[in-house]
Amino acid sequence: MTARTLNLDDSLYQYLLDVSLRETPLLKRLRDETQALPMARWQVAPEQGQFLALLVKLTGARRALEVGTFTGYSALCMAAALPEDGSLICCDIPGDYNATARRYWQEAGLAQRIDLRLAPALETLAQLDQPGQFDLVFIDADKANYPSYLEHALRLLRVGGLAVFDNTLWSGRVLEDNPESADTRAIQALNLGLKDDLRVDLSLLPLGDGLTLCHKR
Repeated sequence: MTARTLNLDDSLYQYLLDVSLRETPLLKRLRDETQALPMARWQVAPEQGQFLALLVKLTGARRALEVGTFTGYSALCMAAALPEDGSLICCDIPGDYNATARRYWQEAGLAQRIDLRLAPALETLAQLDQPGQFDLVFIDADKANYPSYLEHALRLLRVGGLAVFDNTLWSGRVLEDNPESADTRAIQALNLGLKDDLRVDLSLLPLGDGLTLCHKR
């Protein structure tokens, strides 16, 4: 028993993966290809992808939304967990990695479930005008807009829906006093605001770079 979360050294983290990760060969190939890119740090950890898939199933999600898609690993995890009539809207900006995402979604036989919309995410979110239309929203995009993404997520989620934010521990930079980075300031503001936000039930998990779950009341 322990009264606080364990720190995972490399050996214990590898054990975690060895006994729990159910990554398909296709996902592993996508992850490896992504790691060769200059922006590889944008990639979610494989255990995060698996956890997102579990959240889709636990919430019974049929309609999901992702803000920040990159090469499509997390989208592929979530889309595979959706029911056959489920759908996932992905928001990202144009980039060479869009083609990688589409190629793997097609190979997985899931391209028909995923609608990739290429524009600044705030523009795409503003065009989604049906409140409560989503069951789950995963946010892993430009951090400076995290507080704005929260407001859109709460508007677009049904009561009982789940908003999930990645990078909310921000490699420890959330501890900085008077940070120069707008991204760091925005994550700090999000975390502090959520602490007392009565619109949601809240948990910040030390998974990956910090994963915050917000259950809409």
